[in-house]
Amino acid sequence: MATALLIVDMQHVFLDMTSPALPNVLKLIDHFKAKAMPCIFTQHGHTKEELTPPYKNQLVRKWGPNGSIAIGSRDWEMIPEVARKAEGCPLVGKNTYDAFINTNLGKLLEEKDVEKVVVCGVMTDCCCDTTARSAFNRGFETWLMKDACGSANKQQHEAGLRGFGFAFGDVLTTSEVMSRVK
Repeated sequence: MATALLIVDMQHVFLDMTSPALPNVLKLIDHFKAKAMPCIFTQHGHTKEELTPPYKNQLVRKWGPNGSIAIGSRDWEMIPEVARKAEGCPLVGKNTYDAFINTNLGKLLEEKDVEKVVVCGVMTDCCCDTTARSAFNRGFETWLMKDACGSANKQQHEAGLRGFGFAFGDVLTTSEVMSRVK
């Protein structure tokens, strides 16, 4: 059984939120790749159809078309340092907070015989937390990264970690994961 690293939405639009977490995300990717363990990346975006009225996507209705990420836009692109490390790894396109909904993520994890999922990226209290909870609900042991996730502000980041840690899984640091995943 394998442990997979799930790198959530490390995209240009979230660059400011990733600053403190980015070095640890890159360390985790390097660690998992060195151990030949699966790294799976997600990329959030919306099609032209989703960004055109009537808005069928809930997130587009919530944030509006100007507050949503258009597929192919600069905001949609991966942060260059992360994009380089993503080469050769599965990339899951998603259009909602939960990376399991309307995607092949569950199938990818099953094919790789994954039993444990380590979640890092952005936003701690939206896509990371929602995806981590969904992994837990699907039977995966799930860890959420304390120092390799970012959010709009410290309060939201900590709220996401607290909620997840209370009922779903461990909240760990990069060094803790690197010592546990060998």
